[in-house]
Amino acid sequence: MHFDSAIRRAALSGFKPAVALFLVAQLLLAAPLSAFAEGGADDVETRTPIKHLIVLIGENRTFDHVFATYVPRHGESVSNLLSKGIINADGTPGPNFALAQQFEALPPFRTKYFTSLHDNEKAPYQTLPAPTLNFAPIPPPLPAGDLPFQPVDLFPPGTPTSFLSAIEPSLEQQDLQLLTTGVPAATQTVVLPDPDPRVQNFNNLPNGPFPLAGTNLPYDSYTGDTTHRLYEMWQQSDCNIKHATRTNPSGCLNDLYPFVINTYTSEPDPFSGGAVDDNGGGNSMAFYNVQKGDAPVLKSLADQFTMSDNFHQSAMGGTGANHVMLGTGDAIFWSDGNGNPTMPPSHIANPDPLPGSDNQYTVDIGFDGNFTECADPTQPGVAAVRNYLHSLPYRPTPNCRPGHFYMINNDAPGFLPDGTVDTNRIASGSAIPPTNVRTIGDALNEKNVSWAYYGGAYNAAVALQHNPNSTDPTVLIGQAYCNICNFESYNTSIMGDPQQRAAHIKDATDLFAALASGNLPAVSFVKPDGLLDGHPASSKLDLLEGMITKIMDGLNANPTLAASTAFIITFDEGGGYYDSGYMQPIDFFGDGPRIPLIIVSPFTRGGHINHSYADHVSILKFIERNWKLKPLTARSRDNFPNPKTREDNPYVPTNSPALSDLFDMFHGDDD
Repeated sequence: MHFDSAIRRAALSGFKPAVALFLVAQLLLAAPLSAFAEGGADDVETRTPIKHLIVLIGENRTFDHVFATYVPRHGESVSNLLSKGIINADGTPGPNFALAQQFEALPPFRTKYFTSLHDNEKAPYQTLPAPTLNFAPIPPPLPAGDLPFQPVDLFPPGTPTSFLSAIEPSLEQQDLQLLTTGVPAATQTVVLPDPDPRVQNFNNLPNGPFPLAGTNLPYDSYTGDTTHRLYEMWQQSDCNIKHATRTNPSGCLNDLYPFVINTYTSEPDPFSGGAVDDNGGGNSMAFYNVQKGDAPVLKSLADQFTMSDNFHQSAMGGTGANHVMLGTGDAIFWSDGNGNPTMPPSHIANPDPLPGSDNQYTVDIGFDGNFTECADPTQPGVAAVRNYLHSLPYRPTPNCRPGHFYMINNDAPGFLPDGTVDTNRIASGSAIPPTNVRTIGDALNEKNVSWAYYGGAYNAAVALQHNPNSTDPTVLIGQAYCNICNFESYNTSIMGDPQQRAAHIKDATDLFAALASGNLPAVSFVKPDGLLDGHPASSKLDLLEGMITKIMDGLNANPTLAASTAFIITFDEGGGYYDSGYMQPIDFFGDGPRIPLIIVSPFTRGGHINHSYADHVSILKFIERNWKLKPLTARSRDNFPNPKTREDNPYVPTNSPALSDLFDMFHGDDD
C-alpha cells in the first residue's frame, strides 16, 4: 500500500494564512495511556485476506458537498453535480442548474406536519438565502456573552509547535499549523443571523448549489454550520410517490433544504434576548471544488483506491442516531432498567407548526424533540412519514414497535465516559437510559474477534469527569470527546461492564500505538475529537484530512500490517448539506442523503467508483460476512439482501429494501 503524502504537502503549502488564530483555549490534550495490545487478529479465520478493518467516522459532509466536481479516471463514471450538468468544472451554474433549484412554501401554510409540498404550494427562490457564519468562530471584538461553541480565547501567533503537538497528537508535525488558521476576519459588530461575506457573491447567489469559496475564503477556513434533524430532513427531502421516475422511484426532490432549516424553529439571540432564525441560511447548498485543490487528501485517496458514490447516512438527522445505527443496525428507544420500553419524561417531538407560523415546530425549540412514538400514527408528524412509506411499491415497514419512543435526534447516552450512569440527565430526559439493544461489539465478543472503539480525547474526558473544575489543559481537552458518537456508550453490556469498557473503549492515542506495535485489533472504530472531526464551524475538513494522513502514515510504516488491512473513511451524516443522489427509503428513520466513503486497501487499488447502494449498516454487513457472524437481531438492517440492479441503472435496487455488504468494492469478491 502506498500513500503519496507529497500530494497533500504541496496542496497545503498553497494555503493563505488566516487573519486570526483559532484554538478553543479549553480544548487541549490529555496524556496517552499505554498502547492497546490485544493481539491474535491475524489468527482468526476470515472470508478474505482482510484481517484488520479500521473505520474512521468524520462529521457532517454529503457526497456532493465534497466531491461535486470530481472526475474519475478513464472508464469510470460518477454521479455528482458536475456529471449531471448542474454545475460546471469551475463551480459556476451548468446547463442543468435548475435541477437543483430550491423552493419556499407559499401561503396559506399547512397546519400539520408535511413531508411534501404540492407544486402550487411552493415557489422557487429568486436568489438563495445568504450563507451565514452560524457557529463558526468569530474573533474579538465580541459583545458580552459569547455564543455557544465560540472560542473562549485566541492564542497569539507563534504558539510553539511543541504546545500544538501536546494539544493534538493525532496530527503529524507538518499539519499542526492547521490548528492556527482559518478564522474569519475580525468584525466590529456581530448581528444574527450573520451572513458570511467571504463567500463570493454571498448576498446575490443564484438559486442552487454554490462554491464554498471566495477571495478571503480559502479551503482552509472555518465555515458556518447548518441544521439537520429527522423530521426536518424528511421535509427537506420533499418525498412524494407522485414525483417518482424510473431513475428516482422514491420521488424525493431534495428541494426544500434552505426553507426548512430557516423556518422550523426560532432560536434565542444570546446577545439581545430576542428571537433569531440562524440555522444556516443558504449554507446547505455549498460545495467544495476538488478540481481547484479542495479536499486534496480525500481526492488523492479516491484517485488511488475505491470510492462509493452511492453510500448513505442510515438515519435522517444527526450524529447520535447515525452512530447508533452504525453500531446496532437499528434505532434505540427509551426504556427502564430492565430494557422495557417506557415513555420519556420530556423531549418528545411535535413537528406540527405553531399557529400562525409556516413551519415553526411546536416541540423542537431548543432542539428538544429527540424522541418519537413512530408506531402510533396519531402522534404528531408520524402519519405523514408512515403514509409516504406505505405509498412506495415495495412497502417498507416503519420498523417501529408499539409503545416504543425511539431516539431520532441527539440525546446523550446513559453512560458517562467512565461508565457511571448519568442519572441527573436521564431524569431530565436529556440522556437516554442505558439500552440492551445488541451491538456489533457483543457479536464480536461472542466470536472472540478483537475490537476497539478509539475516541479522540477519551482519556481526558474521563479525567475531566472526575475533576470538572480542573484548569489543566491536558484535562480540559476532554470537552472535545464525542460521547454521543460512541455507540457503546448507550449500551449496558459494554459500557456498563468495567472489564469490557477497559478492554474495548480506548483513546485515539492508543490507535497510533497499536499501529506502531502491529497489535491492531481485527475491528477498529475511530472517532476524531471535536477539533479534528471535520464538522462545519467547530472543525475544518483539512483537520480531518490531517488525522487521515497520520493513520495512513502509521499503516505505511508497517507494511505487513497494511497488507491485511482495509481502512474505511466515511462520515456520520451529511450535516444538512444538499445532495443530488438517489435515496432509498428503508424505514421510518431513513435512509438519508449520500455521504463520502472511500476504502483504502491493497485490494481496492485503481481509482474505481462503486455504485452499489449502501449505508452505515453495510459496514456491519461487511464485518459480519468477513468474520462469519450472524445479523445482530431479527429486526436489524443487516438482514437486508445485497442490491440487485438493472444494467442501465446501478444506483437503484430492484429488490428494495437492500444494502450492499461492500464486498464488491474489493478485488477478489468471494462469490
